[in-house]
Amino acid sequence: MSQTQRLLLIAPHSMTCTPAFDRAAALARAMQSPLHIVAFDYLQALAVAGLFAPEQIAQAREGYLQTHRQWLAEQAHLISKHGVEVTSEVVWVQHPYEEILQFVNEMSLSLIIKDAQEESALKRVFFTPLDWQLLRDCPVPVHLVTNARNARPRNVLAIVDVLRSEEQDLVFNDQIIDAATKLAEQCEAQIELVHAYDWTAVYALDMGVGALPLASGLYEAMGTAQHQAFTALAERHGVPSQRRHFIEGAPVPSICKFVEDHHTDVIVMGTVQHSGLNKLLGTTAEQLLHRAPCSVLAIKPDRSL
Repeated sequence: MSQTQRLLLIAPHSMTCTPAFDRAAALARAMQSPLHIVAFDYLQALAVAGLFAPEQIAQAREGYLQTHRQWLAEQAHLISKHGVEVTSEVVWVQHPYEEILQFVNEMSLSLIIKDAQEESALKRVFFTPLDWQLLRDCPVPVHLVTNARNARPRNVLAIVDVLRSEEQDLVFNDQIIDAATKLAEQCEAQIELVHAYDWTAVYALDMGVGALPLASGLYEAMGTAQHQAFTALAERHGVPSQRRHFIEGAPVPSICKFVEDHHTDVIVMGTVQHSGLNKLLGTTAEQLLHRAPCSVLAIKPDRSL
């Protein structure tokens, strides 16, 4: 197994240069890391036809794969002109996630990069089932690219949750900031740190259990305590005061507005699996991923870039 940390770019099956190509090339240069590009091909029509004319369809499939290999090799060559070590391959597989895990096991990967693809007719959900599987289960940090306005990120936003209570969860905040800081340093980008305090959700929860509403002074005290915890976290990581943003209000619209106002290129956030359920833990994380206000770098506990 190679000990050199690589970036893995999952290219779309269509022979098209997408924003993820630009982002992967820029990050490989900035991180001085080799880049491996893989495309997963599978055409159901060819697979079914192969049951009736296996030899002819096998030739057709190989011809299709060879065309894709050549195209991908050409893209790799263009990226390599910028001083990046690039390799590429095309794999015929119906379910690519298992194949991706093979790359994880056989290569020392620091990051997986992929275009976030629009899946919903509502034009708001940008992630395919494979994207969600990577976000939910893949042990390697995953970077889903919605656009590459700046191929090399210039503005990086770390989102933390100071309400984390257990020690391992508090350490997770440190990992999120460390990952964002490292990305910003490698790309010579600016880093911002955000925590959103949703006092309305606390109030609604209080009302929902049938208790009397907490006094407004107690809400303020809770906000003050969170602000102090956020300040301590930021100071521990050396985040300048002008780069710290304690936002009061509903997290998702507040963060989306922040992203728009500050022209954020990448959100760095943590994701964990909900016990027994095939979804991510934390409504803020889920809603942000659905809204996809910009590209997302997702890390999991005990993992960092």
